[in-house]
Amino acid sequence: MQLSFLLVVLLVLSSLAFYLGKKRAFQVSQGQIRNLHSLPAYYGLYTAIWCGIPALIIFSVWIAFEPAIITNLVVAGLPDEVRSIGPDRLNLIINDIKNLVEGNITSRDVDENLQAAADHYQSLVTTSHAALAVVVLCLTIVTGAITLSRIKVKQRARNTVEKVMTGILIFCSSIAILTTLGIVLSVLFESIRFFREIPLTDFLFGLEWSPQTAIREDQVGSSGAFGAVPLFAGTMLISLIAMLVAVPIGLLSAIYLSEYANPRFRATAKPLLEILAGIPTVVYGFFAVLIVAPAIRDAGGYIGLDVASESALAAGLVMGIMIIPFVSSLSDDVINAVPQAMRDGAYGLGATQSETIRKVIFPAALPGIVGGVLLAVSRAIGETMIVVMAAGLSANLTANPLEAVTTVTVQIVTLLTGDQEFDSAKTLAAFALGLMLFVVTLTLNVIALHVVRKYREQYE
Repeated sequence: MQLSFLLVVLLVLSSLAFYLGKKRAFQVSQGQIRNLHSLPAYYGLYTAIWCGIPALIIFSVWIAFEPAIITNLVVAGLPDEVRSIGPDRLNLIINDIKNLVEGNITSRDVDENLQAAADHYQSLVTTSHAALAVVVLCLTIVTGAITLSRIKVKQRARNTVEKVMTGILIFCSSIAILTTLGIVLSVLFESIRFFREIPLTDFLFGLEWSPQTAIREDQVGSSGAFGAVPLFAGTMLISLIAMLVAVPIGLLSAIYLSEYANPRFRATAKPLLEILAGIPTVVYGFFAVLIVAPAIRDAGGYIGLDVASESALAAGLVMGIMIIPFVSSLSDDVINAVPQAMRDGAYGLGATQSETIRKVIFPAALPGIVGGVLLAVSRAIGETMIVVMAAGLSANLTANPLEAVTTVTVQIVTLLTGDQEFDSAKTLAAFALGLMLFVVTLTLNVIALHVVRKYREQYE
């Protein structure tokens, strides 16, 4: 039985259990619902939970351990001369067996032992799936029948259902937290390996970034140069240009849409503005390469400036356009959250609309606006595709926006592209850069939350 079909059957049986649970609640109460401790729907959910969740747990555990068990059984059935080879070659043979089972090996003659192992593997998978179906379906039917027989008038079905739902919510939250923790630890451990080879001070304060390792020891840069200052400088330069574009335009757009625009125009303009946030970054990259960068280069040539074909200015301008919806939408929500009573009070004191915005609304909304801007900065620092296409890959330590620069995220992509050796400092440098990027963005997010919480004013 296909696993997807088995899941559908479990869903159908759980739905049937819900219906039977409700019906059973009506029966035991003899039609007097008020005599029940909980609503009939809770009895249905109670039955569905005990019918479906144990079966899903068995299903998940079975699927998790099935590949390893089947692989061990197949390896145990291989000839002794095959099992005695090294673990690396044995893993290759196991991969060939799995590819043969999946039909990915069709262009060459297959060894008889390999074909026999593949047939054995397929047989074990079929048997395992059949046994899983029998176990899961029997468990579902048995638990559903037992649960139906235990439904009573005074049974606290609602309490049980709420406890189970609370447990499910806690489990889902734990998955998110553990996933984040796993990502952080994986990056941290690899970064520690990198800093064992390259001193932390050289990485944080070095002025040259050249992670390539030469073939000959006498070649220049054979040991690599891992000073990340040019990457940090390029990241900050492009992010600064982007924010100089996004913050004024986004903030002024938010003020106009929330305070000056009529409802009809606002209902049309705001969704159109937020469409910018849904455009893929690679499209922005094409726009920067084909339109913005040539325009900047041509304009600089007219006034005698030497503008590189790939420049920080082109990447920053396009990135700023991309971030406008972040600043605009967040600022608009914060401004609209300012109570109308404050506006009416300012108007009652004789203030004009512009004075009300400058002296009442904007100060009240400033903490939220600052938080939104900091979140937008985090978005700018983490952008990759636009920088790759518009700013280039050169790790130049410069403050000139007309020159080519690169960023931390671009170098991470470059270092991890293609076949890599995770024992070399060149590859491990990507994890160190990722750790620094994580620390910076986390710090900005924490500052944004702190600003919003500390300086937010409460209005009745």
